[in-house]
Amino acid sequence: MKWKGNRKSSNIEDRRGASSSGSSSGGGLNPMLIGLLLKLVTSKKGLIIVGIVLAVMYFTGNNPLNFITGNNQIQSTSTYKGTASENELADFSATVLANTEDVWKQIIPNYREPTLVLFSGSVTSACGGATSATGPFYCPGDEKLYIDLSFFEEMGRKLNAPGDFAQAYVIAHEVGHHIQTITGINKKVQSLRGQISQTEYNKYSVMLELQADFYAGVWAHHFQKVNKSMQMEDGDLEEALNAAHATGDDLLQEKYSGRVVPDSFTHGTSAQRMRWFKKGFDTGDVNQGDTFNASSL
Repeated sequence: MKWKGNRKSSNIEDRRGASSSGSSSGGGLNPMLIGLLLKLVTSKKGLIIVGIVLAVMYFTGNNPLNFITGNNQIQSTSTYKGTASENELADFSATVLANTEDVWKQIIPNYREPTLVLFSGSVTSACGGATSATGPFYCPGDEKLYIDLSFFEEMGRKLNAPGDFAQAYVIAHEVGHHIQTITGINKKVQSLRGQISQTEYNKYSVMLELQADFYAGVWAHHFQKVNKSMQMEDGDLEEALNAAHATGDDLLQEKYSGRVVPDSFTHGTSAQRMRWFKKGFDTGDVNQGDTFNASSL
């Protein structure tokens, strides 16, 4: 994949080298705030101040209760210098993200761009805390993609899915979840949680993931068209399809547990993931991605 020398997205939040720690106070009020809160809430002006502070915290993705109870996560950063290969992966990720921005702006009117968070070890998001073992993920609560760049190395070493276009597929898949947030499908699926059985909810989760694979394929169809200097090379499509195959639920369950339990699938089989990515790549048409029609699976 030819990508060097192209625009890099400015929507990058580099938290590599940061560590997160949470204070624990048993869920009670923060002792340092009790006196101050009592003074504020007993006056009209104080109530206005409290209301403004809590509103700002809420709309910026911070849980006001965490602040009041003393359970907020604290991010401490240190000067971080990645290796040459890691920093190149960071540049690559920013370049791929920029290209997804260019593609989706042409397809979706008033497209709003997500942010890519690079982290190492562990990270906090509006969806909660996560570690590198979680793998790349998208959080609809803050509309951010989270990736520990070490995952790209593990793709080749543990999943036997090497290659830069395989890595681009991962980023494009997470951007696919952002598309689902924009279209409202993410919210619809999330609303089913607790309303149906876990087995039934897993089926909707599979549909959601397969649609994200489809959107990744749509991006791959268009990315060369919006930027002529970014080109696919021989073997790139195979790299992406191999990555989709390597992350199928059936293959991973067989590999790590020795047994396959279809009712527990949350991402789809290897064959399904490959098929939906390829459909997006072949058609380039977002209207062809109705994975929620059971007969289409």
